Amino acid sequence: MASPNLRGVRVLVTGSTDGLGLAMAEALVAAGAVVAINGRRSERVEETVARLGGPASGVHPVPFDVRDETAVANGVGVAVAALGGLDVLVNNAGIGMRTVNPRFIADPQPFWEVSPEGFRAVVDTNLTGYFLVARAAVGPLQASPSGRIVNVSMNHATMRRQGFVPYGPSRAGAEALSLIMTADLAEAGVAVNMLLPGGATATGMVPDGVDEAARARLLQPSVMGPPIVWLCSPQAEGVRGERIVAAEFDDWLAARG
Repeated sequence: MASPNLRGVRVLVTGSTDGLGLAMAEALVAAGAVVAINGRRSERVEETVARLGGPASGVHPVPFDVRDETAVANGVGVAVAALGGLDVLVNNAGIGMRTVNPRFIADPQPFWEVSPEGFRAVVDTNLTGYFLVARAAVGPLQASPSGRIVNVSMNHATMRRQGFVPYGPSRAGAEALSLIMTADLAEAGVAVNMLLPGGATATGMVPDGVDEAARARLLQPSVMGPPIVWLCSPQAEGVRGERIVAAEFDDWLAARG
């Protein structure tokens, strides 16, 4: 199937200076979308914007911390002004288990050994951040002829795995939030869907101590490209409340007929 043309589609991708976010931003820009690049560090955001061609290519810097309510409101406003509106929000900004336990696979940490500060940092980013950015973006998305939200998630096994507090609960919460958002926005013309890689990916979230054989089996972040482009395209009109696994996207799409 030919890649959809996203010419003129306006997208904000949070956490898009590396990893899955960067891979999605690259795919969106290549498909013709105008994209707001987000991250906490202004210099990283500017570097990414330059790498993707800059404002002349429809790529704009929007640095803000998704955990900060005021910064989010201001940042979404800047994105809307730069893009001339907003058609799609991709909630992707997140932090992983490495922040609380760098050896979370080889040496899983029980929940009672996780610091409250570490727990809050992950939940504030991976769950509260999704809420804050979506909350700020709802107005502009409702003004779009085809407003959409894509919330990035992870495998259900990750949400139940030993030693995965607080990452697992943060992702489980984001999925519950996505389903409620779908219901809340059912009459508002804004579609909400979830997208997940379908396995561990070769990003900075990979823990220390993973051997080379295991690293070779990791999914590449580019697996997120085709489904995010499709979800932002006219072909996805009317699709809502779906949980799409990127690694299985071709089969999922074929099953839709």
